[in-house]
Amino acid sequence: MPSIMQRLNLRPIVLAPMAGGPGTPELAAAVSHAGGLGSLGAAYLTPAQILEAGAAVRRLTRGPFAVNLFAPQPSVQPTELEVEQATAELAPFHSDLGLPPPALTTQADIDFGAQLDAVLELRPAVLSFTFGRLTARQMEALRERGILVIGTATGLEEARQLEADGVDATVVQGGAAGGHRGGWLEDELADTLALTRAAAGSVRTPLIAAGGLMTAGDVRAVLEAGASLAQCGTAFLRATEAGTSAPYRAALAAAKAGDTVLTRAFSGRTARGLRNAVTEGIGQPLPYPFQNALTRPMRAAGAAAGRADVLSLWAGEGVAQGQEGSAAQILDGLWP
Repeated sequence: MPSIMQRLNLRPIVLAPMAGGPGTPELAAAVSHAGGLGSLGAAYLTPAQILEAGAAVRRLTRGPFAVNLFAPQPSVQPTELEVEQATAELAPFHSDLGLPPPALTTQADIDFGAQLDAVLELRPAVLSFTFGRLTARQMEALRERGILVIGTATGLEEARQLEADGVDATVVQGGAAGGHRGGWLEDELADTLALTRAAAGSVRTPLIAAGGLMTAGDVRAVLEAGASLAQCGTAFLRATEAGTSAPYRAALAAAKAGDTVLTRAFSGRTARGLRNAVTEGIGQPLPYPFQNALTRPMRAAGAAAGRADVLSLWAGEGVAQGQEGSAAQILDGLWP
């Protein structure tokens, strides 16, 4: 059976889905137009916004693109004590930004079913997902519409479960990757090359390697290790088409090797980003999605004030090798 790269006629580069700002329709379209697979990070979008963003991509390119969602996951309501502790930790940041004291307001849960219905209507080339698995009925609905399905694994058992589910490809996310950890079982935080080799020997599903891939040499290495494609996110954060804010861009430009840290401070889920005052000052975050809701006002105010010290500056371990330029120029550097 032809690989995803062959079926979609791709150069071997996938844009990592970067929800929450950096990942714009313009960036996804630019990567797809240059021959890679652009991705829309749609996890925080409403169904109407998903359709609107997908239409925006299609206005800019005829190339195939992916839409990424967060698979449904159980959430545990935090206790009153946990909320008190989390709000107390955030209080100094709110005071410094001139915000009212932090408070956990009622948040409507993301309606994954409605989001998926929007994807089925949009019919992108690919639906990718993180944080879990899809049901057999959801997988069948995607197949019926000719949409390829890509899951995300941080270890071998997750890769095996996704293979059993019948995904068309699996992203194997090494520990160096920026942004949220995409798995749902034990996260191996493995070296990207080692995880790719191990997965290639364990499953027959085509693999997409992710984590710390910043150069053409990195891409060649994972392809030689058994991956069909390489997924890059941090490499595109400073692209002209990215929605990365000015303070975020400045922090990326100044970053050095060793400046990233794994943290739950912003969202309640483990993610890799640049170390700052929040990653150092928050030790008792609420579980996802409650911490994500709790820190939203702080992050919005920080972006408006140009304050990188209170932003979630997601980035992988290769951040110091990042480049500015158009998405096409960056892709050419990854795969000449």
